[in-house]
Amino acid sequence: MWLPYKKGFKAYLQLERSLANNSIEAYLNDIEKLTTFLEDQQLAKTPDQVTLADLQKFIKWIAELGMTQSSQARIISGIRTFYKFCLLEDISKKDPSTLLEAPKLVRHLPDTLSFEEIELLISQVDLSTPEGGRNKAILETLYSCGLRVSEVVNLKISQLFLDVGFIRVIGKGNKERLVPIGSDAIKYIGIYREHIRNTIKPKSGEEDILFLNRRGSRLTRVMIFLIIKDLAAKAELKKTISPHTFRHSFATHLVEGGADLRAVQEMLGHESITTTEIYTHLDREYLRKTLENYHPAFTNK
Repeated sequence: MWLPYKKGFKAYLQLERSLANNSIEAYLNDIEKLTTFLEDQQLAKTPDQVTLADLQKFIKWIAELGMTQSSQARIISGIRTFYKFCLLEDISKKDPSTLLEAPKLVRHLPDTLSFEEIELLISQVDLSTPEGGRNKAILETLYSCGLRVSEVVNLKISQLFLDVGFIRVIGKGNKERLVPIGSDAIKYIGIYREHIRNTIKPKSGEEDILFLNRRGSRLTRVMIFLIIKDLAAKAELKKTISPHTFRHSFATHLVEGGADLRAVQEMLGHESITTTEIYTHLDREYLRKTLENYHPAFTNK
C-alpha cells in the first residue's frame, strides 16, 4: 500500500534534497519500520490517515524492541522529513509528526587535544620515510582545515588553491565549501607533492587524488585512523584519539579563541548551527576549568 509513497519519497530525497545514498537509505529504512509497525498492529492506513497517537505508539514499539534513544530520535527525524514530503505533494493535508516528541539526548562531549598535544602527536611522524612525509601533510591538513576523514582522503589536487590560502572541499551531500588552509599545511603539502607524490604512478581514476599510497591508490579512512592511533601511542597520549579528534580540536580551539560560531559552522560544513553549538559547551567546560585553576575563590579552597 505504501510502495508508491516510498518511491516518491526516494525521488524527493534524491532530487530535491540532493542527499547521499547512505542518507537516503537511512530515511527509507525509517519509513520501512513505520510500515512494519502498522502491519504488526493491523492498521491498514495510508500516510494521510496516520495520527499522532499512532506515531506515539510506534515510538513506544521501537523502544520496546531495544532501540537506543539516539536511534529513536533519528527515526523521528526521518518521519518528520517524510511528512514534509507528503505535505508538499498533497498526499496529506496535516502533519501528525509535528507534536511528536523525541527522547531527550545526553550529549557526550568528544575528547579534544590541546595545541601542544597536537604538536606532540605530529612530531612523532618519521620524516625519513616517504609515508612519513605524506602523513605529516595529512595531519597538518586535518588540523588546519578541520576536515572530516572522508574529505581528506578524497581531496583532489584540482581543489587546492594554495597560492591564495584556500582549499575547496566536497562535504556531506556533495555540498561544496571553501576552507582557509594554514601555512604549515601548505608547506608540507608542497614538500609532499614535489618530493614524494611525483615518484608515485597513480592508478587509473586516481590521477587527481592528492594523498596516495605506494600503489597509487587513495588512502582508506581506516588507514588514516591507524596512522593516528600509532602516533598517539608513540606520543603516550591516553585520550581516545581518531581522525575526528583533529576536527573537534580545530573547532574547539577556534571557539576558545573567540571565533564567531557562524564562521566555524561554515568552515566545518555543518548544515545546522545546532551541530556547531556543541563547541560552545566545550568552551564552557574550558572556562570552568580556567576558573578552578586560577580564580582565588576556587584555588584557595
